[in-house]
Amino acid sequence: MTPEGDKERAGIQSVEVGFALLDVLAQAPGPLMLRDLASAAGMSAAKAHRYLVSFQRLSLVVQDANTRYDLHPLWDLIRRPNGAQGRAELFEAIYGFLLLTGNAYVEAVPGAGPLPGELHVLRSDRMNVVPGADGWPVAYDYLVGGRAHRFALGEGASPICHIKSFHPQDDHYGLSPLHAAAVALDVHGSAASWSKALLD
Repeated sequence: MTPEGDKERAGIQSVEVGFALLDVLAQAPGPLMLRDLASAAGMSAAKAHRYLVSFQRLSLVVQDANTRYDLHPLWDLIRRPNGAQGRAELFEAIYGFLLLTGNAYVEAVPGAGPLPGELHVLRSDRMNVVPGADGWPVAYDYLVGGRAHRFALGEGASPICHIKSFHPQDDHYGLSPLHAAAVALDVHGSAASWSKALLD
């Protein structure tokens, strides 16, 4: 392999080392003490501790009263967001709607604790933002079977997480990449149809 090829494959070793700790926590049956976590990851306790401090600041890792480390509970929710989807399907739906429509909506179903019990990606074409008198959203209406289910926004956590791309002319909805390329796509489609008709 050429040196250029080696450079292209080069990664950031510190990132790989740090994620080794997260991988150990993900496979562990429960919280781990620092020495056990470091040993399983193949590094010294002092080195592991530096990574864990950063991971705690990023809310990736939590520490209990017995100074044991574990992954943030949100990781389990993302790993299994609902009974029909896993992590890959969840992100595939989010990215798909975001790329196609410029908007992705995730419903947080209340759970027994502070975290949601389930996460569901809702269809962007069925969701409408309801603005208040001041222009800020006060609710989301989800249309199914001719009926609208309203997700009201109160003082607590929002039941809907609205992920949107930048739109220079709309305060409430994101701009679809396809919409931005609509003219070019129309021209390409018309040219292809004309060429086919000419050949036929």
